[in-house]
Amino acid sequence: MVPPPSTPPPNPQQIQQFLSSVLSQRGPSSLPYTEDTKWLIRQHLLSVTSHYPSLEPKTATFTHNDGRSVNLLQADGTIPMLFQGVTYNIPIIIWLMESYPRHPPVVYVNPTRDMIIKRPHPHVTPSGLVSIPYLQNWIYPSSNLVDLVLNLSSAFARDPPLYSQRRPNPSPNPSPNPSINSSMTSSYGQHPPPPRVAAAAAGYPPSPYGRVQLPQSPAPQTEDASEVYKRNAVNKLVEMVHGDIIGMRKAREVEVEGLFSAQAVLRRREEEINKGLKEMQDEKEGLEQQLQVILMNTDVLDSWVRDNEGKRKNLGMTNVNVDEAFYCVDVLSKQMLDCTSADLAIEDVVYSLDKAVQDGAVPFDQYLRNVRLLSREQFFHRATAAKVRAAQMQAQVASMAARAPHYAT
Repeated sequence: MVPPPSTPPPNPQQIQQFLSSVLSQRGPSSLPYTEDTKWLIRQHLLSVTSHYPSLEPKTATFTHNDGRSVNLLQADGTIPMLFQGVTYNIPIIIWLMESYPRHPPVVYVNPTRDMIIKRPHPHVTPSGLVSIPYLQNWIYPSSNLVDLVLNLSSAFARDPPLYSQRRPNPSPNPSPNPSINSSMTSSYGQHPPPPRVAAAAAGYPPSPYGRVQLPQSPAPQTEDASEVYKRNAVNKLVEMVHGDIIGMRKAREVEVEGLFSAQAVLRRREEEINKGLKEMQDEKEGLEQQLQVILMNTDVLDSWVRDNEGKRKNLGMTNVNVDEAFYCVDVLSKQMLDCTSADLAIEDVVYSLDKAVQDGAVPFDQYLRNVRLLSREQFFHRATAAKVRAAQMQAQVASMAARAPHYAT
């Protein structure tokens, strides 16, 4: 129906640069789309232009019924339609409204100068507004422009919305293409945008209704009352069904949003549970290690009790010398005992000297000399005890390493 444009369509890189530029603008000239949907809008337009190169993304001014004008994105061009084995090009304009993609776009059939919209048509109003089930049942975020164009082509193939009219005195020199009016009219009951493309050139397939010619003065016809009543009833039923579908869609959208929120909460709880489980596993491993140490120490204490049980019985009820009741098992233990006892004894002597100098029983200079000597001796005892303790720890670690395979089994 429409000849291809004289200038080649922009390549995908130019389209990407154009969309990135217009969607990234800020300030008064920015497009009225939300920031969280601009990426999806860009992907929808890139996808539809890659599948249908005859569609070109543009920006133009859209005027609503209330007189408010806004700058919006549109996909302008033609879509293929297969009718009786011949492919025709249907000119359309797809307007991406401010609420897109959460709500469907507005689609216009954009007839050329020699085309007329078929009346009546089940999907196209006399103003060119298109209404098909896919637009009425638009579901965010699964619905997209590629599927929309596919459904438009299928619907138009069943009942083409345009047919060509024959002019009685065609002009020998057709005028060039008229320019596009940047101020488009709203899709809701007003006139469509003015025609943009001249009559189809020779060599292109004609309109599926190419043989139809508009009558100059159509004769008035009286419609049957039953047919009018039937048509009104069908329209009423369609409106009711359409309203029910819109209500169900809104309810499903609310339900889906609730499910998304619940999913986010469940994912957060899953992360918390996994974190708590990992902490519990780490704590379990630490407790198992402590249990191994306790079992080793218990074994050592049991061995000590068994070794000293007979000694306690041999002592009986007689007086026991404290110094003889305990003895060191090795040289390191005896050396640790001697150093510790000497350290504590020096502490007691220093404490007594402090009391004596406070009471005036010992001269202060003598007190300083004695404290200096005792402190020097105490330092050596503590240094020796530290070395002995390190040696004992090393021996204990070696003993625990030797016992570890026994407890592991």
